[in-house]
Amino acid sequence: MLEFLYKTPQKNAYIILLLLGIFSTFYNAFLPLHGDEAYYWMWSHHLQTGYYDHPPMIAYLIHLSNYISEAEWGVRLTNVFALSISSLYLFKLTAEIFDEKTALNALLISSSVILVHAGYILTTPDSPLILFWSISLYYSYKAIFYGKRKDYVLTGMMLGLMMLSKYTAILFVFMVLIFIFLKRRDILLNINFYIASVIAVLIVSPMIWWNYQNDWISFTFQLAHGSSESYHISFHSFFDFFAGQFGIFSPVFTTVLFYFLIKNKLYFKNDKLFFLSLSVAVVLLFFFYKSLFGSMELNYSAPAYIGGAILCAYIFEHNKLHKTFKIGLVIALLFTIIGRIAFVSHLEIIQDRMYGNKEAVKLLHTYAKDGDSFYGDHLTIAAYLKYYLPSHPETDLALDSRFSQYDMWRKEDFLQDGLVLTRDQEQKRLENLYSRVRLIDTLSVKKGFNGKKTFYIYRVADAK
Repeated sequence: MLEFLYKTPQKNAYIILLLLGIFSTFYNAFLPLHGDEAYYWMWSHHLQTGYYDHPPMIAYLIHLSNYISEAEWGVRLTNVFALSISSLYLFKLTAEIFDEKTALNALLISSSVILVHAGYILTTPDSPLILFWSISLYYSYKAIFYGKRKDYVLTGMMLGLMMLSKYTAILFVFMVLIFIFLKRRDILLNINFYIASVIAVLIVSPMIWWNYQNDWISFTFQLAHGSSESYHISFHSFFDFFAGQFGIFSPVFTTVLFYFLIKNKLYFKNDKLFFLSLSVAVVLLFFFYKSLFGSMELNYSAPAYIGGAILCAYIFEHNKLHKTFKIGLVIALLFTIIGRIAFVSHLEIIQDRMYGNKEAVKLLHTYAKDGDSFYGDHLTIAAYLKYYLPSHPETDLALDSRFSQYDMWRKEDFLQDGLVLTRDQEQKRLENLYSRVRLIDTLSVKKGFNGKKTFYIYRVADAK
């Protein structure tokens, strides 16, 4: 079934990536933005060296894609680019360690699982994290095993850019340090190691300075995010997160990967396999531990499956599990195809938070007057208003919601006459802020299988 691909594996790898990128770009044009995507797009119009919720790289990349298009597919060029280049380096690293046939299998594994396809669809800080994690894995491998200064320098650069993408990049640092202390302590006496470290710190320093100027607000938010003050163990959240791995990376691939990581002692004896194994284990063990104390999003473990796809490809080839590989590929593709179709045809069920927002903003716009200000009841609603309203006006939150970048930018006396879009009836709360509040329209849309949700549009005037 796959033999014809192995005749020219590198060429076919490029073809697969090109076709997947083109398909995803067209596919993304049929989906409205997720609220988080609109929020990060809003950042791209206010560039700075740090943000409350995350480091700034996602805003920088969306800012670049804005020059091509600010339509939904244009915003998502960020992840199409990031995932495509990440997959290219996954192929390069696998070919470097093993051979091009194994590299092509690693690419097929990665390109078939629903986790990666979700990454092609939604623009989040995970997109640049995966991009620079893959490149860092490639150059750190070359630096550690071949020792060239060029590779150390590139490792430092990519590591710095990864740290500007998402704070969980620190797990990559831990992974490399664990490997060095266990296997290659001689590197600690290598000047190139310190050159790479200085380069990484210099690249990250503007973001650290921004945090210092803002009382480390972003660091403290992320440390508290997904943590529990009580440290009460929840096996339910752990098993939810653990079972979810078999869905996002497919049942066959996850089972094979976990089984061989646990049972096969070869991984510690072989330095190259141990390097890849650490890149998987450090991430998974960290989030498995965290899931004992709170709910973890499945995408948090995504970096583990870069090395995971490579190890899977090696396991299948080394143990001649060709039939198992093909079965796993078919199952993964089946999951992905069903997910892709459902995302377009049944968005109100698959991701109801994305459903109806665009239509609600369009309805609100029909009531807009010159000089109106626009407000939401949540950071995502405010971001939707900015994105989908013509001319992309500045927007804000009229009602208390969780702390966000809006709160850091907000000035006193920000409430003006205008329109407010909410997801619940908010007459009383708005009357605490304005002397005149009038509900002017509502929009009800589907939610889930048989439910519905309603948007409320208010005209407000005379802030108290």
